[in-house]
Amino acid sequence: MATGSTDSASSRSSGVLYKLLVVFSVCIATSTYQALQPPPPKLCGSPGGPSITAPRIKLRDGRHLAYKEHGVPRDQAARKIVFVHGSDSCRHDNAFAALLSPDIKEGLGVYMVSFDRPGYGESDADPNRTPKSLALDIEELADQLSLGTKFYIIGYSMGGQATWACLKYIPHRLAGAALVTPVVNYWWKSFPSDISSEAYNLQPRNDQWAVRVAHYAPWLTHWWNSQKWFLGSSVVTRNLGLLSKSDKEILFKIGAAGRPHEAQIRQQGTHETVIRDMIVGFGKWEFDPMELENLFPNKEGSVHLWQGDDDALVPVTLQRYVAKKLPWIHYHEIPGAGHMFPLFPGMVDNIVKTLLANEEVKN
Repeated sequence: MATGSTDSASSRSSGVLYKLLVVFSVCIATSTYQALQPPPPKLCGSPGGPSITAPRIKLRDGRHLAYKEHGVPRDQAARKIVFVHGSDSCRHDNAFAALLSPDIKEGLGVYMVSFDRPGYGESDADPNRTPKSLALDIEELADQLSLGTKFYIIGYSMGGQATWACLKYIPHRLAGAALVTPVVNYWWKSFPSDISSEAYNLQPRNDQWAVRVAHYAPWLTHWWNSQKWFLGSSVVTRNLGLLSKSDKEILFKIGAAGRPHEAQIRQQGTHETVIRDMIVGFGKWEFDPMELENLFPNKEGSVHLWQGDDDALVPVTLQRYVAKKLPWIHYHEIPGAGHMFPLFPGMVDNIVKTLLANEEVKN
């Protein structure tokens, strides 16, 4: 009898231990799942969310896009430009509007509109964002603002993903385009593996891992860049240490007063801004930009690619390869320049005049 009682007690203990292990495993799994889930964005205009201060349009899917107008009045403009900002920026970060000389602005009748890309500033987030959806957002913005059948586009840095997408999906709407130090996806299939690998390895180790995770495991990207065990993306953490010497000199001159609107940039959260940029920019694209055909075979417009040869964020070797594969794109390489070369004196005027030089206005 004593032996039977012992076996029964042992069996009960095993059952309790099994149940505890199951409960523990479920708790761990739940905790892990929650850690992987990004917090929802703080929608502008919602209870407890940021205020709405900018004019906005309502898009096809109900989202709102905030914008800011610059230059001559829209209804008096001869040339209309859509500017696409880079990562960790917003509609206010438009050096092309701020630094464009009055002679060019008024003499050529230049109107410019910048907008908050989805999730930034006061534009609603788009969890389904892709390069194509960005192009369609831009087309809808142009239509609702009555910019005409054709308009120009300038995309800076991570704004390049939208600009490449416009060249692919809405080429019939473009009078011309300028890609200014556009971020390159290391996994575009036209890149030879040796060239892309060499450029990839120029990044700090933490950034190599950050873009690798964004490409292969986008569901892990939020956790990867929010945990405290190791460094995530330098862009997400705003680590300026990886910038080139010329970029650091520019930042020193600008000083803290350069971006009084900085708090607005990520006010809806980090995930649908800089992290979503990584997921889209370094993810699996539906097309390879290096397979695009000439948009302007009759030279009625032009596409330009501008790049500094000392850019520590976007490797110049990849940009040179893109230009080689697309000889119809006009490639401009700036010696000794980093990622922020548009802030060089006179550079904005040069880029805008070059874009508008030989193009017909068709409204």
